[in-house]
Amino acid sequence: MPRPLIDNRRERILDAAEALVLDRGFDAMSVARVAERAEIGKGAVYLEFASKHDILDGVLTRATARLQARVDAELGIRPSLSAAYRAAARALLADELMSAAFLDDRGILGSHVDAVADGRYRARHRSVVAWLCELERRDALANGVNPEHLAIALSSATIGLLSAARIIGPLTAAQLEGAIETFAHMVAVYER
Repeated sequence: MPRPLIDNRRERILDAAEALVLDRGFDAMSVARVAERAEIGKGAVYLEFASKHDILDGVLTRATARLQARVDAELGIRPSLSAAYRAAARALLADELMSAAFLDDRGILGSHVDAVADGRYRARHRSVVAWLCELERRDALANGVNPEHLAIALSSATIGLLSAARIIGPLTAAQLEGAIETFAHMVAVYER
């Protein structure tokens, strides 16, 4: 049964990389350090990931899945917009990596932030539009709300939160939680 060993190796690599990113940030992380921390050879890391950027993508994908699972478990299948924001904030603040990335994206994610050019953010935007369209179909959005426009506004607010630490300085978890709670109150006006 070689597959479980490979899956375990991948998880060990992701665990090691996540710990290193939290400890020193992405720019200080190296494939060699990840291999050392995972207690495997550097070549074994390259069997799973082509580069340290790919490793961080794996770490972030896994963290995003953790967040989504927590939000889904809390909200069920038909959440309101403001409830979804509140649940996302609680999930974000409970996840050390994602919270650290939001509070200080440059220090944690470093140069990786500028290297992402594969359209993933556009795809995420389209999924938000689709979710808002579903809210509209369920008559859960106020009349006259354009899902595309609301998605852009929500994305802009999220981008603002992501860049706030860089522009105004590091944020505490309480400041981030308060900002997201305030935003949840603001978007509640778009609900029915």
